[in-house]
Amino acid sequence: MPLQVRYKKTELPFRYPFTISKGTKTHQPALIVELEHRGAKGYGEAPAIAYYNLPVDKMVEDLERKKMFVEKFAYTDPERYWHYLHHLFPQNNFLVCALDIASWDMYGKLRNKPLHQLWNLDYSKAPICDYTIGIDTVEKMVEKMNEKPWPIYKIKVGVPGDVELVAALRKHTDAVFRVDANAGWTLEEALEKIPQLKDLGVEFIEQPLAKDNWEGMKVLYNESPLPLIADEACVFEADVEKCQHHFHGINIKLTKCSGITPAKRMIDKARELEMKIMIGCMNESTIGSAAIAHLAPLVDYVDMDGPLLLAEDIATGLTYDHGKVAVSEKPGLGIQLLEDF
Repeated sequence: MPLQVRYKKTELPFRYPFTISKGTKTHQPALIVELEHRGAKGYGEAPAIAYYNLPVDKMVEDLERKKMFVEKFAYTDPERYWHYLHHLFPQNNFLVCALDIASWDMYGKLRNKPLHQLWNLDYSKAPICDYTIGIDTVEKMVEKMNEKPWPIYKIKVGVPGDVELVAALRKHTDAVFRVDANAGWTLEEALEKIPQLKDLGVEFIEQPLAKDNWEGMKVLYNESPLPLIADEACVFEADVEKCQHHFHGINIKLTKCSGITPAKRMIDKARELEMKIMIGCMNESTIGSAAIAHLAPLVDYVDMDGPLLLAEDIATGLTYDHGKVAVSEKPGLGIQLLEDF
C-alpha cells in the first residue's frame, strides 16, 4: 500500500501572552501531518513563526500542490525520505520538518521501538529541561515562576531595562537562569550587559546580536565572560561550521533545520567541532516536543517546554516533573492524539 498523507491546521492558545524582543502572540498556529504506511500512522508538527514568513497556509499550499509526489515515494527509511522531501520542497523547511517527524514516528511504529531505542540512546542521560519566562512586568514574571517552581528558567530579554528585570527576578529564586536576547542587543549593549548577567548567576546567553552580525560576534566571543549560544544564526546544517569561533554552542530547532534527520547530522558536526549543543522548541505541542525529547540524550541543554506554555494540547505522551521529562515507551514518538485525525 502506498504512503498516504493527511494534515490539519491548529491554533493553540498560550497560557499567558508570549512576548519576546520581536513581539507578542496569544496563540501558536501549526501544521500537523499524518503519514500512513503499511498500517502504521506517524505524526509530525511544524509551528508557524511570523518572522520566518512560512505561515501554515503556505505549508498547506505547498503540500497540496505536490501531495501526489509526497505519497508516491517507495518508502524504506526516514533518511532516504528526508532527502526526497528536501528536494521536493527546497523553500519550505517547516513543511519538510513536519513530514520528517511523522516519517520517524511511523518508522518507529513499523519497527516497534521508541525512537531513542532505535538510535541506541540511554534516555537517563537526557538533560533537565528549562522553563521559559516571556517578557512581562516583574510581577507577572515572578507570578509565572511561583506557579512553576523549576530548576532552570530561560528568561527572554533584548528590551530596555532587561538586566534590571533579571536582577529583580533573581531576588525570588536560586534557580539557574539562561538568558535569550533573540538578537535584541547591539555589540556595545552586549559587552556592557553580559558581565552584569554573569554576576546574577546566568549560565549562558542565547543569540545576543543580530543573526548576520558575524564581526560583532567575533569580538563578543573573545570578550564574553559567559558562553554564547547561536539560535537565529544557526538555522541550516551549513551554519554549524560558520558558528565556530563566533559562538560557544548552537541551538538546533527542528522546524528551522527541517526535521530530526538533519538535526542528528548537526549534532554530530557540533560534537566534532567541540561546541556545546542545545535543542530548542518553537512552542510545539506534545507532538513536536516528543521529537525533541527523543534526541535529548545527545545534547547538553534542552528547551522543550512548549506543552507547558500552551493552555491546550493535542496529544499526550510526555511527562514533565520539575525539569525532568519522561517519554512514553510506546513505539515511535510514543504519543497519543487526543482526538482522531
